[in-house]
Amino acid sequence: MHELPASVRVALWVTHAWADGTRMPDALRRALPDVDHTEGLREQLDLWRDLGEAAVLVALPGPGHTAGLPRCGPVATEAAVEAGEALFVPGLGGMLVPEHSSYGSAGATAHRIDWVAHDSDPVPVHRIEALDHSQLERHLRQRVLAAVDDLEDIDGRPWSSDIAHDLVDDRLGADWALPPQLPDRARSVIGMAATLSVAATLGLEHSGALSAAHEHTRASALRSLHRDAERTLADATNAACATFAGWVPTR
Repeated sequence: MHELPASVRVALWVTHAWADGTRMPDALRRALPDVDHTEGLREQLDLWRDLGEAAVLVALPGPGHTAGLPRCGPVATEAAVEAGEALFVPGLGGMLVPEHSSYGSAGATAHRIDWVAHDSDPVPVHRIEALDHSQLERHLRQRVLAAVDDLEDIDGRPWSSDIAHDLVDDRLGADWALPPQLPDRARSVIGMAATLSVAATLGLEHSGALSAAHEHTRASALRSLHRDAERTLADATNAACATFAGWVPTR
């Protein structure tokens, strides 16, 4: 089962918990039901909250694509790109990057995340307030149409096996274990972006059995779609967190 990145889930559930007074252990259990042990997360979240932060935000960077990250040093940037995700706070600055690992014996493996703190610059809140789910949805739909056109030009298919296609279908319309108080438009955009990210990833993992030149075009289209889906997922999450924090009204 493909799930939302851990940082996306933590940002949504924790920001909502800060807003409505939900106990932090309960919020983290809802955010990370598939994680058996965490280190470095609760303590840093409590510190940020005590220092006046109202929202935890998320970045989903990739190699050569770090626009969503707050300004930070090369070590922090490299760690976030390698993880593909990071949490940060806009007011004081500061970032947490997850390091995933497993432990236990064969047949009884557990999932652990160590959250490593890094320095980062503050982010102007007005950049987050300007994010709009309707605009994000329109942009992503345009990118989907562009990717479909690229694939049709080479008679390519995003998925080359029924198994991969079924995995994508399984996620369409899923709620992704999002907070129930999430506005409907935010839920829709986050779900669409997450599903498209999974779709593009699965497409890249399963060759289209095309010529080398066509396969290159197909892979480029899917990588571009994956980047756009991940950026939209991060932006839609942060827009939802801005709503939870009371920075903007529900749209």
